[in-house]
Amino acid sequence: MIPIAFDPIYVLPLPERHRFPMEKYDLLPKQLIHEGTCDATDFFSPSPATDLVVKAIHEPKYVDRLKAMDLSASEIRKNGFPISNQLVDREFIIAGGTIEGCLKSYNTGIAFNIAGGTHHAYRDHGEAFCLLNDQAIAAQFLLDQKLANKILIIDLDVHQGNGTAKIFEVEDRVFTFSMHGQKNYPFKKEKSDLDIALEDQTTDDTFLNILEKTLPDLILKTKPDFIFYLSGVDVLATDRLGRLGMTLEGCKKRDQIVLTFCKENEIPVQCSMGGGYSKEIKLIIEAHANTYRVAQSVFG
Repeated sequence: MIPIAFDPIYVLPLPERHRFPMEKYDLLPKQLIHEGTCDATDFFSPSPATDLVVKAIHEPKYVDRLKAMDLSASEIRKNGFPISNQLVDREFIIAGGTIEGCLKSYNTGIAFNIAGGTHHAYRDHGEAFCLLNDQAIAAQFLLDQKLANKILIIDLDVHQGNGTAKIFEVEDRVFTFSMHGQKNYPFKKEKSDLDIALEDQTTDDTFLNILEKTLPDLILKTKPDFIFYLSGVDVLATDRLGRLGMTLEGCKKRDQIVLTFCKENEIPVQCSMGGGYSKEIKLIIEAHANTYRVAQSVFG
């Protein structure tokens, strides 16, 4: 069994232009169950993260303003979509799902959040559809509870994890690794512990060769006892916001490299989905489903 956090309020009252990327949160679990990759019992509905846990990573005043929906017009524009109570509740549930997944992964080796990967959220503000940084919140929780001593965050979304990098810039117990499109958003990059910027149209071979050479050195350098993996599928050549040149098979191989790396080194891993914005929803679902299929083959 691979535990998967499933957000029960994935359907939001958003304008039409925002709805398309959200459909995957409904369709992906249905696909995984339909094809037999996962069983309905693999999925769990998480509880929201508490204010105390969230405020350990985010500025308390920002969290309070967010819950009161007291954001300025410019802050709302930077977030990318209208603010609502349901949207804020969802962010707390996503963070809670990532935390619960971490705890479950100590028994199963791996756990997923069907949402999450909100790596553009900073301590004191949100950006680009990210209001709270789920993996940063969960990483701080593990450290505070003394469940982990050294954490490695592997962020392979096409966009740099700028919020995560900034949050942990002076935290030696968390090593941030981001491999992303050089010319893509965010246009002002933060400094991760390790950044690998890729040229437009980077192919499978180039991406995978870099990744395979990088991970062994990371394990020797960081000696992590927990790993977070952000498995965004906006690295695909078909992605409207991506600019890289990867195929479905290359993206699947990427996941295999990372998850096999975790398994062979006996390091528990929590995976959040991150972005995916191909024009055809079926390509997004297939790419995300591949991550779960690989996990079943590696950890099953």
